[in-house]
Amino acid sequence: MNAPRTTDTTRRRPTGAARRVGYSFAVLANGLLLVLIHGWPGWEAVPFLTPATLEVLPLVDASIVVGIAANVVYLVVDPLWLRALGDLVVTAVGLVATVAVWRVFPFDFAGWSFDWTIVVRILLVVAMVGSVIGIVTGIARLVAVPGRHR
Repeated sequence: MNAPRTTDTTRRRPTGAARRVGYSFAVLANGLLLVLIHGWPGWEAVPFLTPATLEVLPLVDASIVVGIAANVVYLVVDPLWLRALGDLVVTAVGLVATVAVWRVFPFDFAGWSFDWTIVVRILLVVAMVGSVIGIVTGIARLVAVPGRHR
């Protein structure tokens, strides 16, 4: 006779040490991204970026810096409500940056063997839709956190 199967689908949160490793990698990766954009080789080295990139760069930078700041805070303290709030803010700032990139579209694919314009536009739409879904989910997480039992 088989034992009854449990239907407990409660997801366990990774250990604090594992979360800190993830936060550390996020800080390092985003910091590296800022160095690549503003230091070496710099955004100007990317052949398909136009001077219009300067119009969206402050928002892209803000998105990266907010992500770094959130992960630095999480390294120190990361209760579920704070993670939900931080992730919501990071996603919202990212959405603003993505919309700016859509509007300015600082890309020039002339002379390429394939016109990447439609691909990049589709990816930007996917990013915007994903961000909106992430914001709605983040709000739900933020509202639901106080009701969670340990």
